[in-house]
Amino acid sequence: MFNFFRSTQKKDVLIEKPNHIAIIMDGNGRWAKKRFMPRISGHKKGLESVRNVISQCQKLDIPFLTLFAFSTENWLRPSQEVNFLMSLFQDSIIKESSSLIKNNVQFKLIGDRKPFSKSLISKIKNLERLTEKNTGLTLSVAINYGGRWDIVNAVNQYQKSDHSKKTFTQKDLIKNLSLNFAPDPDFLIRTGGEKRISNFLLWQFSYTELYFTETLWPDFNEKVFMDALFEFQRRERRFGKTSEQL
Repeated sequence: MFNFFRSTQKKDVLIEKPNHIAIIMDGNGRWAKKRFMPRISGHKKGLESVRNVISQCQKLDIPFLTLFAFSTENWLRPSQEVNFLMSLFQDSIIKESSSLIKNNVQFKLIGDRKPFSKSLISKIKNLERLTEKNTGLTLSVAINYGGRWDIVNAVNQYQKSDHSKKTFTQKDLIKNLSLNFAPDPDFLIRTGGEKRISNFLLWQFSYTELYFTETLWPDFNEKVFMDALFEFQRRERRFGKTSEQL
């Protein structure tokens, strides 16, 4: 997919862009700690960056954006922080729903919903229903998501049907993964300086370009985003081929 876009920060021209961007939004707690604020203040500030990156993807006509908000391992965090995050997710769904509908964004949640409250599950389903016919950006938010869980869950979903006499294939697995409605991400951005994928989209990242920035998520702005996209543009994506074959 190609697009011509001139950045206001650089003289470079963005010629090639990702079709699907995944982001590990890391650094909210450290952002708050640096300012002698409680960790929850970082999570609140991080919501502004979520709004900004959604807006930038829409401006650039990038069709898929997947945000890692809460992993299956994040339940190990202090209960006060976990409870706040669950409350923040629910409040955000209520507050942002009209904006998503107005801006033609299709919302999807990927992850294990079983531990969520009935109220949160109801609001998630309602927002998915209200936006299911939107044709603009597809925004997927991963909450209580883990790549290992996703693969095991896909196998369990497959086994619910009578496939006992069939050979299990990659296509069977892909059809049952949480992100089966979207192409594999072309580009992963992780903020906060850590250089790992933290059990996120393990299957889907097989040929994803990885990009790590020291910028903490609440400070993630248009310039940082564009710097990442210019780096993506410089990558040579061979998918197993040689440079001469491209």
